[in-house]
Amino acid sequence: MNALFVANKPAGISSNHFLSRLKRKYGVKKAGFSGTLDPFASGCLIVALGNHTRLFNYIDKTPKIYKATMWLGATSASLDNENIEDIALCQPLNLADVKAALAELKGEITYVPPKFSAKHVDGKRAYELARAGEEFELKSQTMSVFDVNLTAYMHPFLSFRISVSEGSYVRSYAQILAAKLGVKATLSALKRVSEGKFVYENERFLNPLDFILLPRNEYLGDPADVMLGKKLSAEKLKFGAEGLYLINFDEFFSIIEIKDETVTYKLNKVEKC
Repeated sequence: MNALFVANKPAGISSNHFLSRLKRKYGVKKAGFSGTLDPFASGCLIVALGNHTRLFNYIDKTPKIYKATMWLGATSASLDNENIEDIALCQPLNLADVKAALAELKGEITYVPPKFSAKHVDGKRAYELARAGEEFELKSQTMSVFDVNLTAYMHPFLSFRISVSEGSYVRSYAQILAAKLGVKATLSALKRVSEGKFVYENERFLNPLDFILLPRNEYLGDPADVMLGKKLSAEKLKFGAEGLYLINFDEFFSIIEIKDETVTYKLNKVEKC
């Protein structure tokens, strides 16, 4: 079975554990997801079954939109509602100050990823080192914050909706916001609403061609050449400029690359859902 769809991951379970449930549900051995959601987080998880797991590098997943809630006064080693270390009372914030801080924290933001994250450090996941109590540092990086808005504030819980680039950490953004407001805080809830055009629709199987942002090309020779994976000549393609292209036939589609006048398959004979 080849399929591409959006699942709704519940809070309190890892993305890998949730994927195992989906594999049993659909009776498949090969499956994958794009964009890990932390165990405490919920929402949109792009899932592929079978050969469609090879599509993740070619589908558009930006912007990512989240709903987040900060717990003011709480501190956690993982910057979420797990590993809570302390809960302190703090004075209510001025709503105008919150809105002003959010307005300033847009555009390119430099941040340090959470130590409890899937980042690699010397061949290991950062969260594995963090749970083992090992000392290490993660390099700072940047995220693009396209938009962010306050959605609710009932002290000590402050909620906002944020649109960010792929690879961003909302937990880190919340720490920057908290520091700007002069308080300690951690995320108590996080839900991913969408990734690009991907939204949860009861696991409805999607047409990958609606999400692959590559220019279309046409093979002017015998379609069987592509179906059988035969060597292609750039002269038999409608567009011969270098780059990645999508070739679409009735029953399947292929992704090719033209480089140095040579055509290579990146993906071939991928059947549609």
